[in-house]
Amino acid sequence: MSLEAYRKAQTASESPRQTEYRLFAQVTRALIEARDGQAAGSALINTLDWNRRLWSTLATDCGAEGNALPKALRAQIISLGLWVSRYSSEVARGKADIDALIDVNTAIMEGLAAQQAQVGAPAAPESGKASPPSISA
Repeated sequence: MSLEAYRKAQTASESPRQTEYRLFAQVTRALIEARDGQAAGSALINTLDWNRRLWSTLATDCGAEGNALPKALRAQIISLGLWVSRYSSEVARGKADIDALIDVNTAIMEGLAAQQAQVGAPAAPESGKASPPSISA
């Protein structure tokens, strides 16, 4: 089986929380790479946009009728999504640093990992930790 076929099979068997964790890990890793590489210009904008789109998707889903999350949690996620959008603009203009975005994403990953641990399915199969995957050079 090719690596791509394996990845597709693995992704297809993920729970929704595992998918959310994986997406947060990917975008958070990109934010860390942007910070550590001191990305600027279009590279930084693209990374910030990816993070903003993730949060926008979550906020939209939380606003949808029939969302099973508790109303208070949905409101908090929507609020965080709005904050991420505003703060990302500040980062893009050089008026704020990217660390707060990384911290928020990491906190969400920790919550997803804890939730998966309660269910009995690991959110982070490689290490069981909620930190973003390590960046290899």
